[in-house]
Amino acid sequence: MFLRMNRKVFAVLAVLTFTLAVFAGALMPVSAAPALQLTPFPTPTPGLDGRIIYQVQADDTLWRISAVSGVPLDELRQLNSLDVDAVIRPGQVLLLGVVEPPAVTLEPGAAQDPATLPTPTPTALADASAICVLLYLDENGDAIRQEQEIALADGEVSVTERLGAYSQKQTTTFFDEPVCFENIPPGEYLVTMALPGGFNRTTELSVTVELVPGDTSYLNFGTQPTEAFEPLTEQLDTGDGGGGSGGLVIAVVGAGLLLAGVGVGVWAVISNKRRFSAGDD
Repeated sequence: MFLRMNRKVFAVLAVLTFTLAVFAGALMPVSAAPALQLTPFPTPTPGLDGRIIYQVQADDTLWRISAVSGVPLDELRQLNSLDVDAVIRPGQVLLLGVVEPPAVTLEPGAAQDPATLPTPTPTALADASAICVLLYLDENGDAIRQEQEIALADGEVSVTERLGAYSQKQTTTFFDEPVCFENIPPGEYLVTMALPGGFNRTTELSVTVELVPGDTSYLNFGTQPTEAFEPLTEQLDTGDGGGGSGGLVIAVVGAGLLLAGVGVGVWAVISNKRRFSAGDD
């Protein structure tokens, strides 16, 4: 009987103990896991050249830098030439972007350090002009360049502004492209061509060009080998061709002989008349 009562008491005490344990656990505060502490993100500011630079800190990742700075992840990789598997390390310098360089305010009378001056951006000359020159083999000698007539090298081109503001020289090439004098100021220019040895001109070798702002002037100079002129010279020297200077000489000599014959005939007639008149007397 006593044993049976003890069992009931033990069972009741066990249930009470478990209940008290559960109740006590519910009332006790649960300690939260410590929050992940990231390295503070320093705010990047543009340098004197306008570039925004960030130095990688401990525990940094590209994703975190992208999220905090607002620079898209793909753009961040592109700015720094990083692939998708690239790993960044503390101390590494990353470019976040480029902005206009900040204006430098000087105190009255203070001189600015040349090192802080922004680098000027080269701009194209809106009023710049150009002269392009080609030397070609004038096969038919018509002073007009045909499509099949090739370019010639070793011709010396001189371009000089009338008032001396510009003067340059270049040499032609075998390439079928003219040599160009670019970014020259507008004005009046004298363009001359000095032919290579063994060639004679078929066009004028000195041309005056008036350049207006933004204009490009193209000039072609024709030439032929010296041998191309030799047959004509030989024809004039030998009198071949019927219409040259040799034919003219023959005509002059023939006319002279004819006049001489007429003169002799007139003199003979006059002499005979005088002889007959003397006989009659």
